[in-house]
Amino acid sequence: MSGKARITIHYCTQCNWLLRSAWMAQELLHTFGDSLGEVALIPGTGGIFEIRINDALVWERVRDGGFPGPKDLKQRVRDVIAPDRDLGHLDRSSKENKADSGESV
Repeated sequence: MSGKARITIHYCTQCNWLLRSAWMAQELLHTFGDSLGEVALIPGTGGIFEIRINDALVWERVRDGGFPGPKDLKQRVRDVIAPDRDLGHLDRSSKENKADSGESV
């Protein structure tokens, strides 16, 4: 596992966010597979929902305004563990949207 990222998803059991957390873990494992050393689900209480990579906070429900969609989640994880990696259609749609809006790509 040396050198591979450890992702933790700390979720609220009182809020019944286990299935949402497990789905996100599955998405990350499917997309990043061999780049990850571990994806851990950590039960908690009090409305907590945090995603960390090697202890660095990449998503927090209150701070970031809810839950990440699959695109945002995968892009944030990619930006930490493999910044040069192309996420295929997820990245192309972002670049196309920026080009359509007149932003520089």
